[in-house]
Formats: sequence, C-alpha cells, structure tokens
Amino acid sequence: MIALLDNGQDLAQCEAEIGVPVGQLLTALTRYRLRDPARPWAVDNGGYHKLDPPALMALLEREMARQDDCLFVAVPDVVGSARRTLEVFDRWKPRLVGWKLALVCQDGQEDLPIPWDDIAAVFIGGSTSWKCGPHAAAIVRAAKALDKWVHVGRVNEPGRYEHFATLGADSCDGTGIARYTHMREAIANRHQQQDLLAS
Repeated sequence: MIALLDNGQDLAQCEAEIGVPVGQLLTALTRYRLRDPARPWAVDNGGYHKLDPPALMALLEREMARQDDCLFVAVPDVVGSARRTLEVFDRWKPRLVGWKLALVCQDGQEDLPIPWDDIAAVFIGGSTSWKCGPHAAAIVRAAKALDKWVHVGRVNEPGRYEHFATLGADSCDGTGIARYTHMREAIANRHQQQDLLAS
C-alpha cells in the first residue's frame, strides 16, 4: 500500500523512512505543488475541517494538464454522514467531469448505494470506529472486486496501516505520516513491533 503525503518534504527521504512507495496528495488546504509527476498522486478536497470550493477548483485548474495521471479526486463530502455525502457528490459530479472521482465513504455508507459507475475509487473516511470496523472492510472488498482504487484517510499508526494493507487497500494518507519522521519510521518497523507484542 503506497502512502500519499501532503507535505513539502523530500518525497524520496519520506519513502526511505516509511519503507513503502510514496506519492503526493495535493489538497486545497495546503496548496503544495506537484513536485515529482513521475510519482503517483491524487487530490483530496481538503474539507475535513471546512471545504474551500474556490481553492479546490483553482487546484484542479492548475493541474488540468496532468489530469490523466491523477489517481483520483476526492469529491467533497460531509464528515460523518454518508447520506449527506451522497447528496453533495451528486451536486459536485458535474463540476468534476474528466477527473477520476473518489466517493469519500462515511459512517452509514453500509446502508446506502455506492455510485460505482461514476467513480474510479473509494476513499475510506468516517469516524475511527467506523473506518476500522466491518462495514468499511466490506466496502474495501467490494471495491476491489469491481477493480476500483481504494484509498484510506488518517492512517497514522502501524496497526491501522497493516489492517488496511491486509484488506488490499491501494493507498493511504495521514497528517502524522506526512509531517513526522518518527511516525513514518513506526510504520516501517511495524513487523518488529508485532513480533514484540506476540512474545
């Protein structure tokens, strides 16, 4: 599972620290530029705290020439509500024509349809308990059966990384792993930590 990092740090150094392939996650929040187009990259809407629609559209306009290389664009969502996220998705979809779309799955998605024909990816969001529970795992398995990319947000510690890697997720992000060497190194050393816990 590759790590998509939203930071201004040297991506090769981050890759050496975390021990897995590293790409870049562009967001309307931080507005970093794409530093190495040869690496995998995607766009998060940056709306975890508050969406800035003009900034998101400006980011997409800036990267339009590289649109075909983008893994996905996380369509604006409503944190914690799958129903509201689907409503927002339907309103934003026409504004994002030509981009590979990711539905950000939130708490309650298990009871609602996923617009599989309209998306290239699922982005596993939601609360920590929902994200790490059986409903999100079932969505990951369904997405993989349909050959969709699976991205997981807020993966900042070894156990969560291993959980989603085992499920077959393709990529992850996290503020902690984007910013801090010690958190990247903890993921790199995750197998040693599991061995210590087992003994």
